[in-house]
Amino acid sequence: MVSISKLMPSDRAAWEALFRAYIDFYQRVEPPEMYERAWREFQTDARLHAFGARLDGRLVGITHFLIHPSTSGPDVCYLQDLFTAPDARGKGVARTLIAAVVDWAEARGGCRVYWHTQASNSTARYLYDKVAENRGFIRYQIDLSR
Repeated sequence: MVSISKLMPSDRAAWEALFRAYIDFYQRVEPPEMYERAWREFQTDARLHAFGARLDGRLVGITHFLIHPSTSGPDVCYLQDLFTAPDARGKGVARTLIAAVVDWAEARGGCRVYWHTQASNSTARYLYDKVAENRGFIRYQIDLSR
């Protein structure tokens, strides 16, 4: 059975291994300070939030999410990152993490939870098509220089 909870300080190493695998999946490279900043934010649990999923006591999945205002209604929840360890896939980890974020957002008055994935991510989309509605939006992005 999958159990979901906030990330504890003792989860730091396992969380980073999962987050690095997620970043690798999307063929990105991030500096060490990005991981440090994210971890601090998750431990503060004010602006950015995280849940971990455990099977037999082992951290096997993570999700990162945030609430933000909406111009057309109540606040909404953006599920930014979701990752399950390859050896734990197919065991309900991602589905349970999504459900936990939905419950969390609903308890805080949010009106919806949404997320993005690459069109080519067929494994994840198989689950997403079962638990949510694809409304056909296409994402555009402008990277800002620092």
